[in-house]
Amino acid sequence: MTEVFRTPDERFAGLPGFPYTPNYVDVGGLRLHHLDEGSGDTVVCFHGEPSWGFLYRHVVGSLVDAGHRVVCPDMVGFGRSDKPIDERWYTYDRHVETVAAHLDRLDLRDVTVVVQDWGGPIGLRWAVENAERVARLVILNTGLFAGRVSKGFEAWRGFVEANPDLPIGAIIQAGTAAELPDAVVAAYEAPYPTTKSKAAAHRFPFLVPLSDDDAGAAEMRAVRDALSRWDKPALVAFSDNDPVFPFPLAGQQFTDLIPTAGEQVRIADAAHFLQEEAAAQIVDAMAGALQR
Repeated sequence: MTEVFRTPDERFAGLPGFPYTPNYVDVGGLRLHHLDEGSGDTVVCFHGEPSWGFLYRHVVGSLVDAGHRVVCPDMVGFGRSDKPIDERWYTYDRHVETVAAHLDRLDLRDVTVVVQDWGGPIGLRWAVENAERVARLVILNTGLFAGRVSKGFEAWRGFVEANPDLPIGAIIQAGTAAELPDAVVAAYEAPYPTTKSKAAAHRFPFLVPLSDDDAGAAEMRAVRDALSRWDKPALVAFSDNDPVFPFPLAGQQFTDLIPTAGEQVRIADAAHFLQEEAAAQIVDAMAGALQR
């Protein structure tokens, strides 16, 4: 068993706008965390890198108020979930397998799946491999990588390679258009007090396949193929100020691919971490998708 870092619980005390009760399941000896708030039709939100469930806090509150149950799993290595410290432990397949085992414990049905950033390749794969549990897709600022990446991603990968001790809060701030309060920046940093605790975040850019033969490329092509035959409602909503997934081209790849996607929704004046600054726009766009 690889060495695991568990973030002390006291680091999560008093986070701004985050009054939610933690929930845990054990998967292969790892303690994995999720939010589970509200009741009604279930919405499952997949975060990306280097964020965690805190990113969805504004979305969670609005959806719960609208009568939904919202589940936000922290991926292994992120948030309140346990964090193997060996970067080699983390693979695309292992992330998918771990979150699938996590969600299996919750026995979810008729789910609306919301994805963003690395939550896209992981959450969309979970959705197509568990299609009988999924009713709708909501796709935000993400991609399915198959050997082509943007210049923004190339710059991001280079930055991560040069910075093994990732400045998590600064990265989140750089990915938002608005200035974040210090307490919010600190909340994003809370799960990651040491360099070793950031292993998962540091590893993710190197899991992106840069050629058709790289690990993960075939699996992402399979997800793409399944989405080309998706016959349930799907919403594609991308922000217009994201250099990693530039609008409108990044979202258009999904609207062209998914038969039920319709026209891409523009989330105005928001950057990569659009949940942080455009939650109201996201929830408004979701309202139509949730009603279909």
